[in-house]
Amino acid sequence: MEEGEYESVLCVKPEVHVYRIPPRATNRGYRAAEWQLDQPSWSGRLRITAKGQVAYIKLEDRTSGELFAQAPVDQFPGTAVESVTDSSRYFVIRVEDENGRRAFIGLGFGDRGDAFDFNVALQDHFKWVKQQFEFAKQAQNPDQGPKLDLGFKEGQTIKLNIANMKKKEGAAGTPRARPASTGGLSLLPPPPGAKPSTLIPPPGEQLSVEGSLAQPAVAPSSGGATVSWPQPTPATADIWGDFAKSTGATSSQTQPGTDWVQF
Repeated sequence: MEEGEYESVLCVKPEVHVYRIPPRATNRGYRAAEWQLDQPSWSGRLRITAKGQVAYIKLEDRTSGELFAQAPVDQFPGTAVESVTDSSRYFVIRVEDENGRRAFIGLGFGDRGDAFDFNVALQDHFKWVKQQFEFAKQAQNPDQGPKLDLGFKEGQTIKLNIANMKKKEGAAGTPRARPASTGGLSLLPPPPGAKPSTLIPPPGEQLSVEGSLAQPAVAPSSGGATVSWPQPTPATADIWGDFAKSTGATSSQTQPGTDWVQF
């Protein structure tokens, strides 16, 4: 056992019973029915601990924690822990004292679930021990491990259906081009079925598009009707006649008879 290894607790059960067992006469295994189950020799707490690769079954007093007996387990299943043939709640364990003397005693649980936890705790520990042994073996001989072969075997081929890939790309289509912006403003495209709108000219003027006169604008909300803009009233031919004839008059006053356009 290496120095510096810590002791971990695998399982704790608050109540177990210990029985004296008769010597096994044959190789057919132990039977709990042959024990005096109503008269256990000792009752107390059970703890399973692990230090390194060895697990320890410790029987302790449930009040003081004083150690009653200890069974080191270096292999499971094995001779250190055996199940009886007629029940799943009873086991035979091999205890060992400080002087190396060994004895076999019967161990029983009052609840079947506690016996199951006892069994699983030992199985999990030695499964971990086996994994550690495999990892150490692979680390020493890394070339002996199985290698992953991704190459083609002799006569093996693969098939690529490029036609379906082109169809999928064509079905996706190309994104619709956005109209170019004019004057720094982004103009949205007209809705489907709408008539194109033209710029509205000022009153009394018409737009000239490529040498031809443009028609009056149509407002989008008028349902296609032509907008009629009001025309200013034409002034008289000689609007400044009276002003030219009068001398010494103030320019800021309006002469009678002069027609002014009121806005």
